[in-house]
Amino acid sequence: MRTAVLGASGKVGRLLVDQALERGQQVVALVRAPDRYQAPTSGKAGRIEVRQADVLQPTTFPDLSDVDAVVSAIGISKGDGPGTLVAGAKVLAGAGVRTVWLGALGSGVSTNAGGRIYQAIMRLAVGKELAEKAEADQVALKAGATVFHAPDLWVGPISPTRRIVPLADLKRPLLPPRISRASLASLMLDEAETGHHTGEIVVPLR
Repeated sequence: MRTAVLGASGKVGRLLVDQALERGQQVVALVRAPDRYQAPTSGKAGRIEVRQADVLQPTTFPDLSDVDAVVSAIGISKGDGPGTLVAGAKVLAGAGVRTVWLGALGSGVSTNAGGRIYQAIMRLAVGKELAEKAEADQVALKAGATVFHAPDLWVGPISPTRRIVPLADLKRPLLPPRISRASLASLMLDEAETGHHTGEIVVPLR
């Protein structure tokens, strides 16, 4: 399998690249600054290709017709203006490739799904970004992507009990939900391989 990772230099993106390589996949790392990207070394390095990709410059965005799936882990980085997420969703929507898109629990249709405490934290932490996240999700869904509404992320191992549930089946928790970035990356790659939830919003759980 040949998988493209958008946002490969980020915290989740790096894990997606590493885990995809561990699965024996070929990886296309899509990054804004290839000269600053530190690709994995060792024997896996021969299965990774790095391409420059800036979602804010769609006319120069690389062709993805040679990949089986693209997994997006882009976010709004420091210094980014508004529109980055929506631009990314639109670029991938036009790529014609199976897409797994990373969104956030507590945005758009999943507002309050993580519980009152979690939603209050979301408003404080990323309140200004919630509207854009929701808009980007809708663009991705309309194009048939699987959208992951991830809860709070932390550093930790891959959970043996990790799973995803459709948003409609999520039971509202009392305590703020969380999942390790490694578990999230594993679940996103599972979905990229199977496409079981295309056109749906799912929630990754540990």
